[in-house]
Amino acid sequence: MARKIRTYRDLDIWSVGIEVVKDIYRLTEKLPKHEIYGLVSQMRRAAVSIPSNVAEGFRRYHNKEYKQFLYTSL
Repeated sequence: MARKIRTYRDLDIWSVGIEVVKDIYRLTEKLPKHEIYGLVSQMRRAAVSIPSNVAEGFRRYHNKEYKQFLYTSL
């Protein structure tokens, strides 16, 4: 029996996005400190935007809007 999706946290794509965020944070800790405000910041913001867009799109009333948020997270 399929599980019911009640919230964005029930979506596999959101869970994968969270794992990407964790991986990026671990990876960027190893980069040089002089990159903290450049490459590190950009990579972290990009990673966080993945699950954020999935979550925000989930609350939209129309499928077209939801699809746009999922496309953005890609």
